[in-house]
Amino acid sequence: MLARYAFAAITAFLAASSASAIARGFPQRSGSTPAARKEIRAIYTATPPVLDGRLTDPAWQDAAVVDDLHMVVPNEYAPPSEPSRIYILYDANTLYFAARFRDSEPDKVTANVMRQGDQSEGEDAFSIMLDPFNQGRNGYVFKINPNGVRSQAFYTNVRDLNWSWQGIWRGAAARDGDGWTAEVAIPFKTLSFNPDNDAWGLNFTRWLGRRHERFGWVSHNHTQNPANSGQLAGLVGIEQGFGLDIVPGVSMSGVRNYTDGLTDTGLEPSVDVFYKVTPAMTAALTVHPDFSGTSVDTRRINLTRFDLFFPEQRKFFLQDADIFAFGAIEEEGPMPFFSRRIGLAASGEALDIDVGAKLTGRAGGFDIGVLDIRQETPDHRGTRSLLVARVAKNVLSESSVGMIVTKGDPISNLDNALAGVDFRYLNTRIGNNRTIIGSAWYQQSDTEGLHGNDAAMGIALELPSEEGWRAELEWREVQPNYYPALGFVDRTDVHESELELGYAWRPLGSRIRSVATNVEFTRVEKIGGDVESRNVEFTVLELENHAADDLELSYLMERERLTEPFEISKGVVIPPGDYAFNSYCVELATGEQRVLASGSFACDGDFYGGRRRSAGSDLIWRPNPHYQFGLGFEWNDIDLPAGSFITRLANLRADVAFTATWYWENFVQYDNVSDSIGINSILRWVPEAGRETVLVLNRQFEDFDGGHHFRSTYAELTFKLGYTLRF
Repeated sequence: MLARYAFAAITAFLAASSASAIARGFPQRSGSTPAARKEIRAIYTATPPVLDGRLTDPAWQDAAVVDDLHMVVPNEYAPPSEPSRIYILYDANTLYFAARFRDSEPDKVTANVMRQGDQSEGEDAFSIMLDPFNQGRNGYVFKINPNGVRSQAFYTNVRDLNWSWQGIWRGAAARDGDGWTAEVAIPFKTLSFNPDNDAWGLNFTRWLGRRHERFGWVSHNHTQNPANSGQLAGLVGIEQGFGLDIVPGVSMSGVRNYTDGLTDTGLEPSVDVFYKVTPAMTAALTVHPDFSGTSVDTRRINLTRFDLFFPEQRKFFLQDADIFAFGAIEEEGPMPFFSRRIGLAASGEALDIDVGAKLTGRAGGFDIGVLDIRQETPDHRGTRSLLVARVAKNVLSESSVGMIVTKGDPISNLDNALAGVDFRYLNTRIGNNRTIIGSAWYQQSDTEGLHGNDAAMGIALELPSEEGWRAELEWREVQPNYYPALGFVDRTDVHESELELGYAWRPLGSRIRSVATNVEFTRVEKIGGDVESRNVEFTVLELENHAADDLELSYLMERERLTEPFEISKGVVIPPGDYAFNSYCVELATGEQRVLASGSFACDGDFYGGRRRSAGSDLIWRPNPHYQFGLGFEWNDIDLPAGSFITRLANLRADVAFTATWYWENFVQYDNVSDSIGINSILRWVPEAGRETVLVLNRQFEDFDGGHHFRSTYAELTFKLGYTLRF
């Protein structure tokens, strides 16, 4: 009862909060953000520029100009160490940007990546943030490096970026004796927007890789996101044509199962259709979607009692995925909707999707999302429908309130439905360069055969900061019969509380760029019962230098209460009991601008009445932009009263970019838990965004006798063509 009163009280506080209700805030560094929001008016052009990356087109002479970038990292609001000049044009169909980035050492411009969609934090780059609805919560990012390599993302929950999204746009870049230049063309067909609004949220970022510096147009507390941006005004007369994208595709595949000796070949056509019902609303249809070109998941070894979370990577489900975001809930859940559950059986086996329809966008101040999927049942005897509907309304100045409904269970034939409501609070106007983020949500599931105790609820309040004090408080309750069949949750029948407090200091004139410390407390207890987990993690010290090398020392105190036996490894069973154990870790990472970059860790300490020693490392070698090699491993040596075992996980990556449009990706993974080796090899030709030819080879080998005699169990070769037709 007390928890429910607390839930209601904090919800009311979040809804009623305003800038005048917040205390005076926190001290800040010298310098301050402009009192008025920055604004630039776009210039219309009747003759669009030709994109070659060189800025020689006469159209740029009449463009709007932005040249007042400031330093964001390391010393916010200081003058940038190198000058930048950005140009803006538009016509009825496209938004154009160009940039001249001068560099006092042009031969040291860093561009490590040549594969489209890839990126590195340690290279020079230029990014554009667009918030077409000017709401401060969502938006797009378009990024290009000096090699002309494009990557793109969309924002969810104000700050989180999803780089798996693939929008259609063009870009080119070139180097010269003064530094480098870039040109970008973003079709309005690629974006969702309200044609009645002539002002969009806008921001720019320039990365200077070798010095690990970042310059921006607008920033707050060393961060840039839709909540702190400038404004692009004067966008009138823009249109999206007929607003129709048709993406026909065909894949030819051959599969060989060596275990049962079966071979199968097939030719599978597919089609995706995207239609702009309005510039702000998109209807999408997919028929027999083919996800064969999607990158495979990176393997992880699970030493906990709970499921691991793997992010969505499939294009159809990523389109407008921010619309379905609920309650600012993170990976551990409980998420009412997680699209990764669609098209997969409980065993991980892929299930065919016959057809899918989606309607997403914004209308009348509402965010609207509806998804309907018809997929194969887990028993392969028929199909069933899966439905998700989401609506949210903007309230106050930067917040939203909404609801979500799901129906259907992708991994069983049981009936399941869920309904939830959420309130997401945002206030970037409390003064002293601070932001408050909050959320409150409630969900209830309805599952065949389960009755009562099927709700989940939570509240969260956060004061984020890249400098000075930061804090976060979160509480949630997940009842024992709560089951989000189309969502994700790692544990039920619990109350969970989290408290985090940290401080970051950026000393000026020092070889150390930042010094940080942090403590995070997590307590999980059974509803009406005892403590199930209690963790206290101290980041004792984290140091970062100006080359982005990072050293972190941490200490972890854990308590786990087992009410039933836990088989942590084959034949090793931890008996029920109350376990308390401590450990410490050292982590060291180098800046990604280095030819050879690495991230490594080592941990040692108690573990369930025994001892656990862990180590791991990821090495990336980029001898030049055409080649990238990666080697990663993770090792756990665990000695318990119930038995001892060692886990090993290793992966090898070898990517070759013949050009910026033709590249070959190779990924090999091994772990001794499944005793298997997986090979994923993809040859891609992407002459331009929206066109792709892919050849994919997947192989699986297993060690059946434990003697490292690996035998082939599975092989698949797929050739896929896809082409986007825009009308």
